Amino acid sequence: MVLPTVVISDPVPGPRVSEPVTLTVEAELEGDLWIARTDAGDEVLCQRLASRSGPGQTVFVAVVSFEKRIELTLAGPATEPGVPGIRTGIPQESDAFVRLDTGYFDLEMCTGTAMGTGSSKWGLRHFRSVAEGTDLLRSGDNAIGGFYGPFFTPENGLINPPEHTVVDIEVVERGPVMHHYRMHGTVPDGLLDELKGKKFAIDWVFTYGTPYFTRTYHVDDFQTVINGRSITNKITVGDEFEGGPGELVFDRFEAYGGTRYRPGDPYAEELVTMVGETVAAPRAAVHPKFEEFRRLLTGDLESAHWDLYWRLFCAWEKALDEDELRERLARVRATSHVRADLPERAWTLADEPVDVSAVPDETIFPGPASKTVEFHSELSRAMIWWTAAPSGAFQIVQRRQSGWVNWGTNGENECPELPVGVEIKTAYGMFKDSWRDVADQLATPPTVTDRPGSAAHAPDGTP
Repeated sequence: MVLPTVVISDPVPGPRVSEPVTLTVEAELEGDLWIARTDAGDEVLCQRLASRSGPGQTVFVAVVSFEKRIELTLAGPATEPGVPGIRTGIPQESDAFVRLDTGYFDLEMCTGTAMGTGSSKWGLRHFRSVAEGTDLLRSGDNAIGGFYGPFFTPENGLINPPEHTVVDIEVVERGPVMHHYRMHGTVPDGLLDELKGKKFAIDWVFTYGTPYFTRTYHVDDFQTVINGRSITNKITVGDEFEGGPGELVFDRFEAYGGTRYRPGDPYAEELVTMVGETVAAPRAAVHPKFEEFRRLLTGDLESAHWDLYWRLFCAWEKALDEDELRERLARVRATSHVRADLPERAWTLADEPVDVSAVPDETIFPGPASKTVEFHSELSRAMIWWTAAPSGAFQIVQRRQSGWVNWGTNGENECPELPVGVEIKTAYGMFKDSWRDVADQLATPPTVTDRPGSAAHAPDGTP
């Protein structure tokens, strides 16, 4: 049998580092690991993808570092028993599913505990680059990868899927080159009938040495109204980071081509005001959960943990009866809708990075984009997001007092804006000055084509 050769070409300039590419062979090949050779004679490890291989076809994934062009020829099964690749480690959290050292990232994926607190979230609850060694989620009380809207909205009683449910995690692929996990879960019911019983799945893909990871969110079809707008199959994806009180892991935000945004968060202000009114109101009887929140919310409301504001009004917590919950959230919602679009909330057109912590509520709501970044202005670390279709809006928070940073695909009043099923690539590293080049690479994978006479079939470089 003639073993295939593919030509990998880069449509964008600059070096690629451990870029994942797939290679499809029109034959059934035995063995989970194979070796390929580049046109320079270097060996590259290839992992057979069981989920994509089948009768008459074998699909491999490999990672290659190159610039402009490289050829890759499948050579034969790997014979060395110990090969470099992704490794598992000792987890830190009690609900950890896996701790991974990808050769570039050290991260921990958790299933969640459904206890309704920040530390009970599923997703990535620890995350760092191996070279830098700084955990962007050091307390384990926040997570990368949660999705929220349209469920975490005043209309639905602030159901928080990452905090209120446990996910099952399916191993789709696990080898030295690629780990592919699929989370499965069901969102707890809130106030809206059309959002009840919805199931979701999230695909996460990590490859050896690659400075980015990939994820895609799938949710049962839905249609509802949020913030006065019809929402069909759009979600909020939220990535959180923490530096500790007074420290921000990222202190600037920028969108590719310029940032168009409105500063401040009237909804958050209205929710805080309603907290004060609710805990001060006289009551004939008090639910134990309400009494717990009231004890925690005495004193300076501005310095209270943000979770306490929304949890008081969460249908899942049942601190308030449903009639009172609906009435109070309706007032918050109505006032927030008006305040969000008052003439004085003008749009700012910025061609420079935005210092988010310097604006009211340390929050901005940028407009549509598919390439965005949060970075540290002095340390050069940067997190870059590319979404295969633009999100219609974002909520960016950089709260210096608590050290909490957020990237979310929602507009004002928790209105979700990212279409379901959109691929997200997220890169992290010392990319402050080169982030646009990295974003262009995320958006445009290398092209993979057969060399004439080859037995391979590889339509693109997407793993």
